Amino acid sequence: MNYYEHTLVARQDTSPSQIKQLEDKYKKIIENNDGNVVKYESWGLMNLSYLIKKNKKGNYLHFKIEGNGKTIKELEKTEKIDKNLLRFLTVKVKKLDLETNYFKKSDEIKK
Repeated sequence: MNYYEHTLVARQDTSPSQIKQLEDKYKKIIENNDGNVVKYESWGLMNLSYLIKKNKKGNYLHFKIEGNGKTIKELEKTEKIDKNLLRFLTVKVKKLDLETNYFKKSDEIKK
């Protein structure tokens, strides 16, 4: 099995319930194609560097996945036709960093 980090950018007007539906949808696709979601993070609404499809901001979803090429191929095939997504990126990594949470909110760090 290979390890992947997969990030999705959803439209800025996506509601929290739609974000949850996207999360469930893509987790199910990963698991149905011999994959395993090791960790999921919702990074929230952040500014984009440039306009993408007339959006200035995007909701970021990040998956740490254990799977194979077939898993990623099916995942990306579905994402290409999803109207709620602006972009996606998959990066193959040697090992998953499960400790670091890069986009933790400052008030959560103090607790």
